Amino acid sequence: MTTFVQSQTPSRSDILHAHQQGQRLLQLNLQGIDLSGTNLIGVNLSQSNLSHANLENTDLRGANLQGCNLSNANLKNSYLFRSDLQGCNLENAQLEGARLQLARYNSKTIWPENYDYRNLNAVGPKSNLNGAFLNTSNLRYADLRGANLRGAYLSGADLTGANLENAALSGANLQRAILTGACLRNARLIGVELQGADLRAVDFTDAILEQIASIAGADFTLAMGLSAETKAMLCSFSSQDLGTWNAYTRANTAQSLSCSCG
Repeated sequence: MTTFVQSQTPSRSDILHAHQQGQRLLQLNLQGIDLSGTNLIGVNLSQSNLSHANLENTDLRGANLQGCNLSNANLKNSYLFRSDLQGCNLENAQLEGARLQLARYNSKTIWPENYDYRNLNAVGPKSNLNGAFLNTSNLRYADLRGANLRGAYLSGADLTGANLENAALSGANLQRAILTGACLRNARLIGVELQGADLRAVDFTDAILEQIASIAGADFTLAMGLSAETKAMLCSFSSQDLGTWNAYTRANTAQSLSCSCG
């Protein structure tokens, strides 16, 4: 993929043509540009200046807007589904009617004052994703500290390296989810479904694991922070559960926990 080379302030037609050609549009000065009503699905505008830009009704699904300056931008009725807003400055942006489902944000994202971003099904710290359908989602290295993921459907989701410290995951479906290297410190995992989950090198320090129905095929290799009591509880599961192999890692659950039987 080539990168758009800026020789002067790009026009609307320049941006649309470059996007249609599959070019990356990085670190551009697009202050005040009018891109309203355009199709910019999957565009890469990371680190660009879009302050005061008109993006009303613009389709930005899956767009990479990491580190963009979107202060005072008009994003009314825009489509930001699965877009990356990590590190974005959205101060004083107009977001009325914007669709933010599964958009990624982090602690460095600046939102308009009093904007209720936590209850719009966006993905980030303290987000409210109660019962959300996130099956097979790419949530690698997502910042989900303190998020409400109670009853969320996360089967097959990729949460490699995700930060889930203090997250509420009770009743969540984590079957076959990939959590390699994830942080689950102080997380609440009451009644979660862990069958076939990849839990290698997960940090479980002070996490609450209770009322687990099955751990068949879950791989706990190199998991950290499991208390002796929790480990004993996990090793007390049936030989059928403990003897199941993880289809992805090819590890036996009992062996991954260093249980004496299984």
